[in-house]
Amino acid sequence: MELDLTGPHRDDAYMILAGLVTPRPIALVTTMDPEGRVNAAPFSFFNVLGDSPPIVGFCPGDREPGVPKDTARNIRLTHEFVVNLVDESIAEKMNLCAASLPPGENELLHAGFTPVASSVIQPPRIGEAPASLECRSHSIIEIGDNRLIIGEVLRVHVRDDRVFDTEKWHVRPEFYHPIARMQAPNWYAKTRDMFEMKRPR
Repeated sequence: MELDLTGPHRDDAYMILAGLVTPRPIALVTTMDPEGRVNAAPFSFFNVLGDSPPIVGFCPGDREPGVPKDTARNIRLTHEFVVNLVDESIAEKMNLCAASLPPGENELLHAGFTPVASSVIQPPRIGEAPASLECRSHSIIEIGDNRLIIGEVLRVHVRDDRVFDTEKWHVRPEFYHPIARMQAPNWYAKTRDMFEMKRPR
């Protein structure tokens, strides 16, 4: 089967690619508008892109054609955001943040999350998140209707000392159980079933 995303299957690109390119990590992004109102929204078109400098990228879609979501608008105006990673313990609250609330309404309050002051930027991080990445936007690239936001990670917060081994500088998989986005519209995956393959020398 061959699917032509430049022709007859162009309008189906989201369902095709979002269904095949899985699992994807979830960024629960918190931002603040110039008036100080907090916004939180989850995005699964997201990943870490490099480490020197440390950068992450995510692609927020539009609220409606030509109208950016609050997340993208806030970042364009303030250049700051927090990527809160999502594990099993906050999955349902993360999903509540995906609700289409009126602009300016605080999704953290709607979902029952605890805002915690960030160290070097204005938007709060989420106290219940297993890890939070304080970011400053590096660039926003627009390709067609896509908007790729690239942010430099300035600070990393980890929920407790069980998640991160400070002697080996490793995340402990027995204590960190992120969830992943799977096929649209409503499928997710747990990540407890892992296996190890050591790289050949």
